[in-house]
Amino acid sequence: MSEESPVSHPHPHSHLPVLFEALYDGERYVGFGHPEEGGEQTLYRVEDGRVAAAFIATDGSEEALRAALTEGSASITVTAGDPGLRLLPPLLPQATGNALLSGFMGTHKKKWGGETAPEDGEFTPPKWFFKGFGEWVKLPGEDLNVPARPVALIEEPEVALVYVNDADGTPHYAGYTFGNDLCDIGLHRQDPGYNPYCKLCDTALTPWLFLGPPPRTVTGRVTIVRDGATAWEGPFDCGDDALYYRVRDMADHLFTFPAVRRPGLVNYVLLGADEASFHDGFRIADGDRIAIDVKSHGVAFENRVRYVSPTPSATPSAAPAPAAAAPVTTA
Repeated sequence: MSEESPVSHPHPHSHLPVLFEALYDGERYVGFGHPEEGGEQTLYRVEDGRVAAAFIATDGSEEALRAALTEGSASITVTAGDPGLRLLPPLLPQATGNALLSGFMGTHKKKWGGETAPEDGEFTPPKWFFKGFGEWVKLPGEDLNVPARPVALIEEPEVALVYVNDADGTPHYAGYTFGNDLCDIGLHRQDPGYNPYCKLCDTALTPWLFLGPPPRTVTGRVTIVRDGATAWEGPFDCGDDALYYRVRDMADHLFTFPAVRRPGLVNYVLLGADEASFHDGFRIADGDRIAIDVKSHGVAFENRVRYVSPTPSATPSAAPAPAAAAPVTTA
């Protein structure tokens, strides 16, 4: 994939309904369907938060959303790939602190001997991690920044569920997209207690919001390019059928916590990844380009990895120890 075309659009023949938001000449718009490269696309003017509100007010179907978002809205026609068109992560609010990116760990069947969680008995939830706020989400084509001295990075192609909370804090499922949860698995393996540090790497999400329930099957291929040549490639599978835990159980458990049910909050929830390049002995380097082709859904995206040097410390040294108190004398 070239520098000039960082986003590969969804396959035009896909039957799955898709919604996306974009900025054009500084104004926010919503579009429906799969933009075909070079084809015309109708966009509808929306205010910040209107699309999220439509998911709360409707059943989330394509028909209901079209009616809620196009009625009375000014429209424009643009060409897919227009340089003035800037796509946005799904439902990302202008106040990006009102969006939370998080996810689950160790969910893939490969990490459980190919088994699936038993239907009966008490649900034991997977480990959960906090990744960042909305501003931390990167789009296809943008650099993924990581600490300057990672131990061993790993790409993680995943499904990301998207929810928006209403005024009472009740979550409303909107749909799903795909992402790359880049993290430092080497640091995690040194000590699982370091996992919060491990996750302090940028994450990419595609702008396409697929409407409908979480996908049962998601398959594709990762290609890592170094110095213009393929350095590693391999397949992945991350749909519901590939996971040990059931998606509904994981999501329902997460939303028992009031912190993720704050009114108006948008939640991006990563469901977990297949084994990847790290497990094959490959090590991602500064400048590598990670291309993820979600073949089952006709979505391909690419990001470059960038090691970012730390800034000079702004923290002063600890204060000197206090002088010993003078002995107290009595008359």
